Amino acid sequence: MFGLGVPELVLILVIILVLFGAKNLPDIGKALGKTITEFRNATGPELDKTDTAKKEIPAVDKKEESRK
Repeated sequence: MFGLGVPELVLILVIILVLFGAKNLPDIGKALGKTITEFRNATGPELDKTDTAKKEIPAVDKKEESRK
């Protein structure tokens, strides 16, 4: 995942803890979770439409196209 190892992730978490404090971390996590959920819900139907559209397009045989 983006070339980040465990030491880098721990360092990032420590910096976030220092910047925001321990009291605000649950609120930040909750807000981040809601944001990710809303983003998935917003993009979910669009991804389903493209998958459906791909299935509805009939596969054209390239040999038939070259004959025309």
